[in-house]
Amino acid sequence: QVQVVESGGDSVQAGGSLRLSCTASGLDFEKYAMGWFRQVPGKQREGVACTGYNVEDIYYLESVKGRFTISRDKAKNMLYLQMNNLKPEDTAMYYCAADGPYSGGAYFCHLGQTGNNYWGQGTQVTVSS
Repeated sequence: QVQVVESGGDSVQAGGSLRLSCTASGLDFEKYAMGWFRQVPGKQREGVACTGYNVEDIYYLESVKGRFTISRDKAKNMLYLQMNNLKPEDTAMYYCAADGPYSGGAYFCHLGQTGNNYWGQGTQVTVSS
């Protein structure tokens, strides 16, 4: 059984930093694209940062480039999202997801699903001005 669990959401002031963590079990982590998505009530979900099964294949949403960094630890089956210089518009529920096998990062972030697809329950990030 595949489980995806994210953590690390919190309330911070603008300009602050957070690191989200995600653990994925029950799948061959190295063969799956992993990504972070976010959603605000009433708006479409958007792909924030994704890494393909080839870890050099990394995609970022334009509005987070230079502020967010996605990374994965294959030994621990962990995915991270370091978020710096947070802005109020980053406020959302953040979801970790896995897609594959052998999915690309950009495709995953744009489409949300290209293969077998697994999602966490979400962790709330709130940025106040």
